[in-house]
Amino acid sequence: MSGFDIFLLAMAIAAVPVFIALFFIDAGYGKFYNRKWGPCVNNTLGWILMESPVFFAMLGLWWFSGRRDDIVRLTFFLLFEIHYFQRSFIFPALIRGKGKMPLSIILMAVTFNLLNAVMQGGWIFYVSDPEYYDTGWLTSPRFIIGAIIFFGGMFINIQSDSIIRGLRKPGDTKHYLPDKGLYRYVSSANYFGEFVEWCGFALMTWSWAGVIFAVWTFANLAPRAARIHDRYAVEFAGEFDGKKIRRMIPFIW
Repeated sequence: MSGFDIFLLAMAIAAVPVFIALFFIDAGYGKFYNRKWGPCVNNTLGWILMESPVFFAMLGLWWFSGRRDDIVRLTFFLLFEIHYFQRSFIFPALIRGKGKMPLSIILMAVTFNLLNAVMQGGWIFYVSDPEYYDTGWLTSPRFIIGAIIFFGGMFINIQSDSIIRGLRKPGDTKHYLPDKGLYRYVSSANYFGEFVEWCGFALMTWSWAGVIFAVWTFANLAPRAARIHDRYAVEFAGEFDGKKIRRMIPFIW
């Protein structure tokens, strides 16, 4: 077993306690902001600090790779970077309100994001066999289907974030139950979109690195989706009852 295989195994194992713990511990940002998590910065800066390291880390891994001109690997790189450019710079710029994000949460997220950059960039640019991604890969069913799933998930994620932002008018501080888009079926449609996105990336790269990232996405987001669902059920009891809205995966969970 190579050092990279051990790294992947360790990442996969680490996802299990994180998944379990997050059902009992609310990461203190967004709806669950809590001062007990320590010093904070505003949400806009917080998201930039949290997400941009993986964008730049992946950029560096690509730039210093001897395979940076490989068309298939370059395609994977661009798709990965499109997502993180949106999350690092566009999404924060659209944030409304004066919410805060704890530095402790940011540091934990940065740690994972950098490990994930090593996981994805390491596989794509350094560990995978040089001939693994031949030129025919871009016309293979796994790439085409994976890319459709990836962009579908990205669309759901961005649309769902937009729906959430549109719930309040400037100056309004009330809470509202989202009911458009996939929010008709799940209470955390944005999380569903992100999970779908990385399932698509795992399929198109056909790699264990991609699979483990999708697993981590679920391990991180599913418990939070469950907590949000429970909170909505209490806060909007009259609207929520009888709608059969699931937590994160339409019609399933």
